[in-house]
Amino acid sequence: MKISKDAARAARSLLRASFVDGKLSMERAQKFVTRIGEAKPRGYLGILHAYLRALKLEAGKKDVLVETATPINEGTKASLLADLKNKYGFDINTEFATNPDLIGGMRVKVGSDVWDGSVRARIARFAESL
Repeated sequence: MKISKDAARAARSLLRASFVDGKLSMERAQKFVTRIGEAKPRGYLGILHAYLRALKLEAGKKDVLVETATPINEGTKASLLADLKNKYGFDINTEFATNPDLIGGMRVKVGSDVWDGSVRARIARFAESL
């Protein structure tokens, strides 16, 4: 669904207003959706579509997957968690997994953000450059 610039702007504004003390308030988000559905302003379906998509992306930022080639020690986990909490907030759900296919290094996925510092990714980038 293609939405207008005005609908996208309104959705971004609603998303910013959905935060209370730096945290996403689902109560506030529900109120906004209800009000828009009742008022039915011009382009309201586009606004709702863009707003709900933004909410899903924002909620996805709370799930973190850390993959390493070998198990990492508790000190490294604590340091990584501190960095992630500093960047994304204190209420993140972190899962640590080992993936021998990475060969070495680490891959961190937070919502749609991916940081891939694995040896496998480096080899793939090198192969593409040839």
